[in-house]
Amino acid sequence: MAYASACFPGYAQVRAACSSPSWGLAARPRRLLPAVRCASAAPEAGVFDLKLYMTEKARRVDEALDRALPLRHPELLHNAMRYSLLAPGKRVRPVLTLAACELVGGDESAAMPVACAAEMLHVMSLIHDDLPCIDNDDLRRGRPSNHVAFGEGVAVLAGDALHCFAFEHAADATAGVPPKRVLRALAELGKATGAEGLLAGQVVDIESEGKEVGLEVLEYIHLHKTACLLEAAVACGGIIGGAEDEEVERLRRYGRAVGLLFQVVDDVLDVTRSSEELGKTAGKDLANGKTTYPKLMGLDKARLLAEKLVAKAEEELQGFDRNRARPLRHLARYIADRHN
Repeated sequence: MAYASACFPGYAQVRAACSSPSWGLAARPRRLLPAVRCASAAPEAGVFDLKLYMTEKARRVDEALDRALPLRHPELLHNAMRYSLLAPGKRVRPVLTLAACELVGGDESAAMPVACAAEMLHVMSLIHDDLPCIDNDDLRRGRPSNHVAFGEGVAVLAGDALHCFAFEHAADATAGVPPKRVLRALAELGKATGAEGLLAGQVVDIESEGKEVGLEVLEYIHLHKTACLLEAAVACGGIIGGAEDEEVERLRRYGRAVGLLFQVVDDVLDVTRSSEELGKTAGKDLANGKTTYPKLMGLDKARLLAEKLVAKAEEELQGFDRNRARPLRHLARYIADRHN
């Protein structure tokens, strides 16, 4: 695909490897993906506990989100915003922002407002995605979707309000960072969620429902609908942390690989896990006539594509300090091996 090849050097080779007829359909692995070796064999200092890292980072993100959006008038709107924003979640996007900032020598506190903004934008997309006029899903993060809990009108407005507040918060709350960096990060988030990013993918996704579409269209949908915001979250962390332009581009390519990986794994989980395990309605994509990677490629080749994307993400981290890169390297594997 032209877009994927231009934006993601090496992606054509990744896809070709997974589509090759010479790749046999091996027995299904016990885990979602086979074990993936790190791109570099250099030793790391100590043992990295990703679960502890994710738990602690997510806790601090949750605290920051709670402080950023207190309950105020009108309470109905703010209750709806807080209902979805503070719902239990993995906080992958804000954690990626914080990890990228620290990778290039920045401080977590400097990146936290932008990290929160990335999560607000993600939650906005979930609220709108669940609406009856789009995906019509009644379950999100293990509880009723926003429109089920508050009604469609309030859900639309809660999503809109989070969209606006994300930029307000990032602009107002970021401290000790040169204004040019903050503006650049805001532009990244705006592009990622606008008509050239998330919304573009959403529209093509709607247009494609019930139609037979090929891998090219599917890639376009997911590179925009899912990967763009994950990519921006990583790039913003590097920008706020003071990364050089070449470092930001490497982080961007890492984020793009991780973003597409996230969607490939999501498609696999949709057909291999239950609604209780996922915290959302399982099998919804196929029921809605949507094309997925397993539908086009088969489960085994979709898993292989995910494995290749992990390797691509790890490759982009070469050249950074190995120990500082551990969170991002392990996060890529976590996304590949997650179960919900």
